[in-house]
Amino acid sequence: MGSSPQHDVDPSLAYPEPPASPLWHRQGPKPRPITPEQQRRNCELLLLAQRTPRPRSPRTTKTRAEARS
Repeated sequence: MGSSPQHDVDPSLAYPEPPASPLWHRQGPKPRPITPEQQRRNCELLLLAQRTPRPRSPRTTKTRAEARS
């Protein structure tokens, strides 16, 4: 008799997951909620950043051959 697919279990899944590290939890005060004005400003800046093309790096006037000499 061969093993059926439902009995082929990955042994690593047979054990419970270890508890989460305490380092994953933030300590200290919670961040302040932002005001509706700050939300609006952030939204405007995000839309502007998405519309504006990224600046290209300036090209040198020399060719590669001239730069090597």
